[in-house]
Amino acid sequence: MSVDLQHPEETSRLFKAAAEVLRDDPRRQGSIIRLPANGSLTISGDLHDQIIHLDKIRGMADLGAGEDRHLILQELIHGPRLTHGCDLSYRMLAKAAEDILAYPGQVHVMLGNHELAQMTRSGVSKGGGNNVELFNDGLGMVFGTEWTMVAEAIDRFIDALPLAVVTETGLFCSHSLPALNVMNKFDASVLDRIPTSQDRLGPWGAAYLMVWGRMFTADHLDMLADMWDVSVFCVGHAWVEMGVESPFPTIVAINSDHERGVVVPWDLAEPPTAAKLVDSARYLQTIGSPAA
Repeated sequence: MSVDLQHPEETSRLFKAAAEVLRDDPRRQGSIIRLPANGSLTISGDLHDQIIHLDKIRGMADLGAGEDRHLILQELIHGPRLTHGCDLSYRMLAKAAEDILAYPGQVHVMLGNHELAQMTRSGVSKGGGNNVELFNDGLGMVFGTEWTMVAEAIDRFIDALPLAVVTETGLFCSHSLPALNVMNKFDASVLDRIPTSQDRLGPWGAAYLMVWGRMFTADHLDMLADMWDVSVFCVGHAWVEMGVESPFPTIVAINSDHERGVVVPWDLAEPPTAAKLVDSARYLQTIGSPAA
């Protein structure tokens, strides 16, 4: 059933219902979604309101073809395109919420730093102003005095997002990782539980450190891989000029929001390596838009 995304009560119900599906996912353990070694996984990077690329990614994932098909999405909000000076990227988040309800247990929206900033009302910018304020302005423009109702429902949705998706074969997908210089402050148990309000606050909250990390080394990544018993990390968060790169042997970074953005289709039975992930990446500009 389609949702009127200009109706505050309908939009609020959508986000609340999707949050419940995320929390009740039987594959969820704490803040991790654990996927089996069968089926397919479509991995996207940061999207930031790039709706054309989102539709291409959804088409590639083909979730209706079977319950063993999975899709990872991240960083959906706070895009560069404004309408009358307002950010309307709540609609991008709503499209993901609709897919979560249509394909429960198949759509995995991982927590990103921009979603976390929106939920905690912490200032964040991609260079065009305070994205949190622009997002709230957009809600106000669409929903008028009832915008706070929708904002609270979006907060509930963001609160339900997992921190990572981990496959049985050892692929660890997350928006980012705790940086080398904050490991002495990082509480790794956050992955085994639902984050608290303190976990979500900077500068030392464990969920905050998971989505904001930028400083890595090969030894540091090896240590994290050993700690979490995985082989390779696939992350977003960083600007990747060519869409995909592997700066160290155990990590791949991808972007999906610019003209060289990529998506990574992955066979869940395949043991992951960074080289295989890079080779599997497909440029979104080469993929046709799905039929309406």
